[in-house]
Amino acid sequence: MSIRSQLSTLIQLANIDGEFAGEEKMMILMIGKANGVAESEIMDLVKNPEPIPPLSTMTSDDRFEYLYNIVQLMKIDSQVYLSEIKYCEELAEKLGFKRSVISALSSRIFSDPSITSNRDALKKVIKKYEH
Repeated sequence: MSIRSQLSTLIQLANIDGEFAGEEKMMILMIGKANGVAESEIMDLVKNPEPIPPLSTMTSDDRFEYLYNIVQLMKIDSQVYLSEIKYCEELAEKLGFKRSVISALSSRIFSDPSITSNRDALKKVIKKYEH
């Protein structure tokens, strides 16, 4: 899975409220830089986001990482909008999960990236929501 396509998905979520700024922007830049993507490339993705790769090319770990990152980003600014929830639910469906996986993960993923969740336990939780 391309880090650029994952960053594009996160950028699209961050842009739902009409602005790419604040804690959401900082988290996306941090994820990008940690994966070797230059800030200028990330800003290019803001203007021209890449589409989500086909489900058939994604591993279960890839799909988990997408879900984990979008839920964490949705919660990072401590304001969760209905439009963000709906976007995450639509993305979950595209990734082969029931929409309800978002609420299940949301209750277990913290808004503070420094608080790590038990990823193995979360992977077991999402198995129940696969189509």
